[in-house]
Amino acid sequence: MAALNTLEHHSGLHQGAIYALLAAALFGASTPFAKSLLGQVAPVALAGMLYMGSGLGLLLFYLIRRGSKAERAGLTAKDWPWLGGAILAGGVAGPVLLMLGLTTTPASSASLLLNMEGVLTSLLAWFVFKENFDRRIFVGMLLIVAAGVLLSWDQATTHGMPTGALAIVGACLCWGIDNNLTRKVSASDAVQIACAKGLVAGTVNLSIAAALGQPLPGVSITLSAGLIGFCGYGLSLVMFVLALRHLGTARTGAYFSAAPFVGAVISLLMLGEQPQSAFWLAAALMGAGIWLHLTESHAHEHQHEVMDHSHAHTHDAHHQHAHDFDWDGAEPHVHAHHHAALTHAHKHYPDIHHQHKH
Repeated sequence: MAALNTLEHHSGLHQGAIYALLAAALFGASTPFAKSLLGQVAPVALAGMLYMGSGLGLLLFYLIRRGSKAERAGLTAKDWPWLGGAILAGGVAGPVLLMLGLTTTPASSASLLLNMEGVLTSLLAWFVFKENFDRRIFVGMLLIVAAGVLLSWDQATTHGMPTGALAIVGACLCWGIDNNLTRKVSASDAVQIACAKGLVAGTVNLSIAAALGQPLPGVSITLSAGLIGFCGYGLSLVMFVLALRHLGTARTGAYFSAAPFVGAVISLLMLGEQPQSAFWLAAALMGAGIWLHLTESHAHEHQHEVMDHSHAHTHDAHHQHAHDFDWDGAEPHVHAHHHAALTHAHKHYPDIHHQHKH
């Protein structure tokens, strides 16, 4: 946890990639472990336990962290509608669809199908939220889509109608909506955002499970689910929000596409699954798509429009403002600040300061 506090105060494109890859590794590892619990816990109940473990763990960390001197930008009233929509899509509908999909889908294939989250996240970012993209990123997404279609077709010919695969793709769509809405509040405290998501989503899913008559398991399984949720949903989401802040939605989704490969490797090692040739071909296609994303470089002259907002920042090239209060020179610090119009050129992604047209 101490490392999280340190990481949270860094900035830059390289740091954003680290956040995204850490988020991917944590979430990817959670999929096969969650799969191993499905025989002992009903799907909706398990989804609730995973999110509740995330929320309670982060709440404890949030309360302990309040004693530190580090400043953070908390959620404001205008943030809550965006966050509420994100919780409904990604914290309620998404995990239920995932757990239902996992009941009929091999964990290794399910892990690779979760790459569709990055694709759907990016499509929504590009065509609904108007985030910029280029040919390289588009081709990478096509490769990932082809891999997802291949996995679904392979399951259809083996098991009939791929209802499990469709449910997992539906979960990815919900998380794509979640990611784009969370992007709107990513300048705020990442731990607070993830904690709120976990507590609300956990409460809703556990309530649905109770209404459906799905009992909770024993203490040991409950604690295991809570730990998986804290790492794979809670800490992963904190890292993901920090990545959104630095990389924008589509690029973060691209880096996050590494998550299913972590899950697939663990599935093969832990569960002893024997994947077919289609699995390896899909893995190659997805690997090529992710490589195109990771090797992207974007730089040009661009104009920053006038903007006012609040977040943790240092006085870099984008934060050359005066203070109307006594400041001891400590950085990073948090306060409402004004961005004047600025035109310059450098390598960048569509982070919270680079939402310009091309």
